[in-house]
Amino acid sequence: QVQLVESGGGLVQAGGSLRLSCAASGRTFSSYTMGWFRQAPGKEREFVAAISRSGGITYYADAVKGRFTISRDNAKNTVYLQMYSLEREDTAVYYCAGSRDISVRTTRYDYWGQGTQVTVSS
Repeated sequence: QVQLVESGGGLVQAGGSLRLSCAASGRTFSSYTMGWFRQAPGKEREFVAAISRSGGITYYADAVKGRFTISRDNAKNTVYLQMYSLEREDTAVYYCAGSRDISVRTTRYDYWGQGTQVTVSS
């Protein structure tokens, strides 16, 4: 069992930056691939980024490629999402999630955090 708690969301102007963190409980964090997803009002939850157990492999949605960076610190049981050049379209609730296999599909993730709101103003 893994419990995930996101933090770091907030209100930021377009072009600004934020770093989201996701702290995991338990000793097995390093055995999970981790992902970030987001859900805007009225839209389905969508993939943002994913990272392998060791951190050596990462995947990004096209919409965020080059602007967002996912990383993890297994010693701290934490995964991060560094977001640069934020756009209004990035406004959403951001969720971190854990899976046994790296994937872009929400259905492959077993554990989810409660989400953190990111609002980008123009």
